[in-house]
Amino acid sequence: MEKTEEESEEAILRRLEESVNAHPDDPSLHFDLGLLLWEKGGEESNKEKAAEHFVISAKLNPQNGAAFRYLGHYYAGVSLDTQRGLKCYQRAVSLNPDDSQSGEALCDLLDREGKESLEVAVCREASEKSPRAFWAFRRLGYLQAHQNKWSEAVQSLQHGIRGYPACADLWQALGLAYQRLGRYTAAIKSYGRAIELDDTNVFALIESGTIFLMLGSFKEGVERFQQALKISPESVSAQYGLASGLLCLAKSCINLGAFKWGASLLEEASKVAKASTHLAENMSCIWKLHGDVQLAYAKCFPWMEEGQGLEFDLDTFNASILSWKQTCSLAAISARCSYQRALHLAPWEANIYADIAITTDLISSLTKSVGNNVNACQLSEKMALGALLLEGDNYEFWVALGCLSDHNALKQHALIRGLHLDVSLAVGWAYLGKLYREEGANQLARKAFDCARSIDPSLSLPWAGMSADFHARDPSPDEAFESCLRAVQILPLAEFQIGLAKLAVFSGHLSSSQVFGAIQQAVQHAPQYPESHNLYGLVCEARFDYQSAAAAYRLARYAISSFPGSVPKSHTRDISLNLARSLCKAGNALDALQECEDLKKEGMLDVEGLQIYAFSLWKLDKHDLALSVVRNLAVRVSAMEQTSVAAPVSFICRMLYYISGLDSAISSILKMPKDLFQNSGISFTVSSIHTLDIFNRLESVVSSSRCFLTSPEEIIGMHFLIALGKLVKHGTESCLGFQSGVAHLRKAIHMYPNSSLIRNLLGYLLLSSKEWNDTHVATRCCNVSTDRQNKEGLKSASEILGAGAVACYAVGNSNPKLSFPTCTYQCLNEPGAIQQLQKCLRREPWNHNIRYLLILNFLQKAREERFPHHLCIILERLISVSLSSEVYSKTDMCYQKFQLLLCASEISLYSGNKIGCINHAKNASKLLLPDAYLFFSHLQLCRAYAVEGDITNLQKEYLRCLELRTDYHIGWICLKLLESQYHVQTDLNILELSFKEYSKEENYSWNMWMARFYLVLGLISIWNQDFLSAEEFLAQACSSAGAESCLFLCHGAICMELARQSSGSQFLSLAVKSLTKAHKTSLVPLPVVSALLAQAEGSLGSKEKWERNLRLEWCSWPPEMRPAELFFQMHLLAKQSKSGPNTSAHVESYQSPEKWVLRAIHTNPSCIRYWKVLQKLIT
Repeated sequence: MEKTEEESEEAILRRLEESVNAHPDDPSLHFDLGLLLWEKGGEESNKEKAAEHFVISAKLNPQNGAAFRYLGHYYAGVSLDTQRGLKCYQRAVSLNPDDSQSGEALCDLLDREGKESLEVAVCREASEKSPRAFWAFRRLGYLQAHQNKWSEAVQSLQHGIRGYPACADLWQALGLAYQRLGRYTAAIKSYGRAIELDDTNVFALIESGTIFLMLGSFKEGVERFQQALKISPESVSAQYGLASGLLCLAKSCINLGAFKWGASLLEEASKVAKASTHLAENMSCIWKLHGDVQLAYAKCFPWMEEGQGLEFDLDTFNASILSWKQTCSLAAISARCSYQRALHLAPWEANIYADIAITTDLISSLTKSVGNNVNACQLSEKMALGALLLEGDNYEFWVALGCLSDHNALKQHALIRGLHLDVSLAVGWAYLGKLYREEGANQLARKAFDCARSIDPSLSLPWAGMSADFHARDPSPDEAFESCLRAVQILPLAEFQIGLAKLAVFSGHLSSSQVFGAIQQAVQHAPQYPESHNLYGLVCEARFDYQSAAAAYRLARYAISSFPGSVPKSHTRDISLNLARSLCKAGNALDALQECEDLKKEGMLDVEGLQIYAFSLWKLDKHDLALSVVRNLAVRVSAMEQTSVAAPVSFICRMLYYISGLDSAISSILKMPKDLFQNSGISFTVSSIHTLDIFNRLESVVSSSRCFLTSPEEIIGMHFLIALGKLVKHGTESCLGFQSGVAHLRKAIHMYPNSSLIRNLLGYLLLSSKEWNDTHVATRCCNVSTDRQNKEGLKSASEILGAGAVACYAVGNSNPKLSFPTCTYQCLNEPGAIQQLQKCLRREPWNHNIRYLLILNFLQKAREERFPHHLCIILERLISVSLSSEVYSKTDMCYQKFQLLLCASEISLYSGNKIGCINHAKNASKLLLPDAYLFFSHLQLCRAYAVEGDITNLQKEYLRCLELRTDYHIGWICLKLLESQYHVQTDLNILELSFKEYSKEENYSWNMWMARFYLVLGLISIWNQDFLSAEEFLAQACSSAGAESCLFLCHGAICMELARQSSGSQFLSLAVKSLTKAHKTSLVPLPVVSALLAQAEGSLGSKEKWERNLRLEWCSWPPEMRPAELFFQMHLLAKQSKSGPNTSAHVESYQSPEKWVLRAIHTNPSCIRYWKVLQKLIT
C-alpha cells in the first residue's frame, strides 16, 4: 500500500516537473511544485529545491503571499537566515494580514531577538488593515498586558476572542486585564470561561478565588482554591488563598453567631496554613496568616455545645472551664509563635509588632496568673511601642497602645496622640470616651462618644457607651436598650451582650429573640462570669423555659464558687432566689423549698424569698406552714414603704384565696387597711377575687381602689376583668353569661377603639357564644393589619380570625369559585385568614395553635374547591408535621390531636386512601375524650366503610354513634344523611328523636337547626322520589329559618317539579312566591333563581315577567361561569326582541338568535337539542 502511494506521488511530481518545463513562466505551477517538494520533506535537498521554485513563483507573482510564507519558513528554519526570514514573513503579512502562520512566525522571531516594540508595530498594523486578523489582536493583547496597558489589552483581547473563542489563555489574559482595571465581575466571568475550557488552569482558579474573597463571596472563593489544590497540591498561592478564604468565611459565621461552625472552619484553615509554612517557610506573610487564624480561633472557640449545661455539676463545670481556657490559650500561644516567626523574617513590618501585642494581652487575660500578669502587660506595651518606633505617625498603632496599656496616663496620651494625627479617627474617640467613663468623667465621656458616633455610626463601642451611661443621662430604658442592641448587632462582644441582657431587665425585653440569641452567645464566650449564666436564666424564665433557667442559675452558682474575685453576698442571694423561683415554676417545689430553707438558715430570705417559700409549701400541700409564712410576710409588709407593697400584698391575697377559699380571702381583704388599696397592682388582685364573688362583698373596696387607675392600659385591663366577672356572675351552672360580657365589652370598645386587649376578648367571647350570627362579628373585632402579631388577651387576633373563618363559612369564602354566598352577614372585605395565618406561622414556626388553625382553614378551602390534589398534598404535610410534634402527647392537647386525625382521615378519604382513612379515624376514636366528641370519629368510620362498601361495619359504627350520642346538631344531620343514603337498618327512629331532644335543650338557634334538619329530610324525600313530602319538609324549613334564600330556592324548585308532574297551577303560585323571596333575601343575585322564576311566570302567562327574569338571570352569573342553557334561553329572548318594539337596549339584542345558539353549542356541544334548534334557524 505504501509503495503504491509513493509511486503515485512520484507520478504527480513528474507531471508537475513536465508542466513546469513546458510552461516555465507560470508562477502557480512553480508554487505547486515547490509545495509538493516541501510537504514531501525527507532530505534537505528537497526543501532547497522547493525554495528555488518558491523564489521563482514570487518573482513571477509578487502578490502571492503564500510563496513568501514558505520562503520565510525556509530561511528561518532551514538555512537559519533570520533577516531574510523576517523580510519574507513581513512581505507575507503585508500581502495578507489574515495569514496567522506568517504573523505568528514573524512575532516569534521578533520576540526571540527582543524587538518588542517592532512586534507591537507589526501586530497593530495587521489589526488595522484587517478586522479578521485575529492572530494580531491576540498577540497584541498579550503584549499590551505584558506592558501593563490594561485598557488597550482588553480591547485587543476581546477582538482576539472572536477568532479564538476556545482559547483558554485568551480568556485568562482578558480576566487578568479586567482584574487589574478593577472590573471584578467581568474578570470572574472571563476566568470562569477559561476554567470551562481548561479545568486544569490553576492561575485562573487562584485569581478568580482571590476576586471572590475581595467581593465577600467567601464560599465561592474557597471552592476555587480547593479546586486549584486538587490540580496542584503544592501550590503555595492556592494554599495561602484557601487559608485566607476559610478565615474570612469563619469570621462571617462568627458574626452570625455560628461559633462552632466558625471554629471548625478555622481548624481547617490552620491545617492549610501550617502546611504552606512547610513549603515556604521563609515567607513572613504565611506565618502571619497562620497567626491570624490561630488568634481568631482563640477568640471564637465556644465553651460548650448547646444543652450540655443541664448535665453539669461543680467539678465538671470547673473542668470544662479549665479545658476551654486551655484550648483558647494554646491557640493564642501558637498565634504568638507564628507572629514571632514572621517578625524574625520581616523585622521591618510594624503591624506584626501590634499583632504580637494583641496576642500577648489575650494570653494574659486567659491565664489570669498574678505573677505573669505584670510581665505580660509590660510585653504588650513594649511590642506596641516597637510598632510605633517603626511607624511613629501611624494613628492605629497609637490607639492600639492606648487599648493595651494599663496606665491611664499612658492610655490618654496615646489616644490623644492618635487623634492629633487624625482627628476624624472614630475608634480613638470611642476608646477615649471609655477611658473617661472608667475614671468617672461622664461629661467628657459623653462628648467623646458623641464625636465617635457622629464620625462613624457603624462603630459599636459608642453605642454601647451611650447605653451604659443611661443612669446618669436619664434616657428611657427603651432608648438605652435600642442603643446597646445596635452595638451588639454591629459587634457581638460578650461584654455588650451581657449589657444588653441587663438593660432588657429594665426595659421589659427579656423574652425577645435578640436578647435570647445575644445572651446565648455571651455564655459561650464568657462562661467564667456568673452574670452571664444568671442573665441567661432570666431570659429562659421570661420565655417560660424553666428547666433551662434552673440549670443556668446553678451554673451561675458554680461560677461564683470558682470565680477568683470577691462576689457580693447580695449577688449570691439573688441567684439563689432566681433558682428557687424557676424550680417552683418548673413544678419542682421540693427543690425550691430546700433552696428557700437554705437561704433562711443564712438569714438571707427577703420578701421575695418568703413569697417563693410560701408558694412552695402550698404546692407541697403544707397549707399550715404556708399560712405561717404568709403571716410573717404580712408582718414584714407592714414595715415596708407604700411604693413597694403591691407585689407582696397581691401575693398574700392570692395565697389566702388558694389556701382558705374565697370567703376567707374576702374577709381578710376587708380587714386590711384602706391605704393598701391605693395601688393599681393591688386593685387588680382584689378585682380578680371580686369577679368570682356572686354576692359582691368587695364592691366598696373595688370601687374605691379603681380611682387610682391612671393610665389607659390599667383602665383597659380593669374593663377586661369586669367583663370576665360578668361572664361568671350572670351565667348558669352549665353556661357562662356570654351576652353580659359581650355587652360590657361593646361599651368599652367605644371608649378605647384601638385597644387590642378589648378587641381580642370581644372576638373570643363572640366565637364562644352560641348565637347563630355572632361568628361573623367576631372576626371584625380583631385588628390584624399591623405587621407584628398582637397577643394581648386570651387569644391573639390572628387566632380569632382563623377560628372565625372556620366557624363562619362566609368569612373564609371571600372569592367563591364553585359555590355562591347566601349568608346575609358575609364579610366581603375580610382579609384572607389563610394568608394571615401563614404570616404568623413564618414568624413563629413553633406556634402549634396557629398551625392547627391553618390546617382547618386549608381543609375548608379544599372542601370548597372539591379537594384539589395540590391542597391535599399541603394538608398532608402540615398534618404530618403537627402530629409528629411532642406537644400532642400531652393530655390537654387531646382535642386538637383528635381534630387533626379527623382531618387526616378526610384527606385520605378524598385521595382514595381508604385504609389510611380508616386507620386515622380509629386512632381518633381511641383518644380520651367525651362521648360527644368521639361520636364524630365513629361517624367518619361510617363514611369510610360506606365508600368501601362494607355494610356490616357501617351498621356497627352507626349503632355505635347512636350509643355515644352528641349535642352537636351537625353530627345528627350527617348521620341522618348516611342512614338514608345507604339504607342502614334501625328498629326505632332514634335519630330524629335525639336531634329534637338536643335542639330543645338549647335556647339559641333552635329555629335555624330545625330548618336545616327539615332541609335534610326534604333532600332525602327527593332521593326517594317522594316530592310531595319533600315540599312539606322544605316548606317547614322555610317557615323555621325565616330569611334564608337557599331554602326558598329549594322549595321553589321542588314546587316547579310538582307543577311539571301534575300540571297544577297552585304549585306554580307557590314556586313564584318562594323564588321571589329567595331573590329578595339573597345577599347577591343567586344563579338559577331568576331562571326558575322566569319559567314559572311564563307558565302562568306573564310574558313581561318572563323576559325580565331571564335578563336578571344573565346578570346573576359571572361571565366565565355562564352555562350553555343560559345562552340557549337568551336566543329565545332574541327571537322575541325581533318582533317587539324598543328592545335594542337589552342584552339579548346584541347578537342574533343563531349566534346565541352557537354560543350554547360551543359551551356544551353534546346537547342534541341545541343542534336541532340551530338547524331550524338556519333552514
